[in-house]
Amino acid sequence: MKRTFGLVEAVFDIAYLATGATIGIVLATTAGHSVPRMLAGIMALTLAGGDAFHLVPRVRSILSAEPARLRAALGRGKQVTSITMTIFYLLLWAIGCLLAPLAGDVAWTVALVALAVVRVALCLAPQNGWTDEHPSARWGIIRNVPFAAMGVVVAVHFLLTADSVPAMSLAWLAIVISFVCYLPVVAWADEHPPIGALMLPKTCAYVWLLVMCLGL
Repeated sequence: MKRTFGLVEAVFDIAYLATGATIGIVLATTAGHSVPRMLAGIMALTLAGGDAFHLVPRVRSILSAEPARLRAALGRGKQVTSITMTIFYLLLWAIGCLLAPLAGDVAWTVALVALAVVRVALCLAPQNGWTDEHPSARWGIIRNVPFAAMGVVVAVHFLLTADSVPAMSLAWLAIVISFVCYLPVVAWADEHPPIGALMLPKTCAYVWLLVMCLGL
């Protein structure tokens, strides 16, 4: 059963990366003079490219007879993905502000950039133990506090402007679903590995978000 789920996960990961990259290319090449659509293309490619650093070693680990040999690559891949996900939310915020500006966007932009800087700094801290056999669960929670705060800010913006941008009217929901699935993994997956399966619906939420961008 474990082997079967691993193969399903590998196929899912490959399909996700291919889908994300394809959507990114389509958005970027059809953007024309639309800045939000071009940013959405860059955002999609950032998401797929960053996740590839983690998911490619993950797929190799699933298919490998000696997965322990890929532990360092998996750890560094997670670190890169954590940083690119931070950039993803900055780009998503920029798209939201361009599509439907709100009073206070400048102040919230400053706050969001500050949270992103803190998040990246925390991701770079050696205390994370990215390549350790058992990375620090405590630091896993610490580095995700500013990330979750970023998600809240961006989700609220899209919620408040849902009626103004029909194509992105449910972007806030996709963000909420992604965090609802992601945060339990951060908190409890080490002690309860089956919780890691929540990463699949989390990933689907991101694909849904990218599909919405095609309507820009």
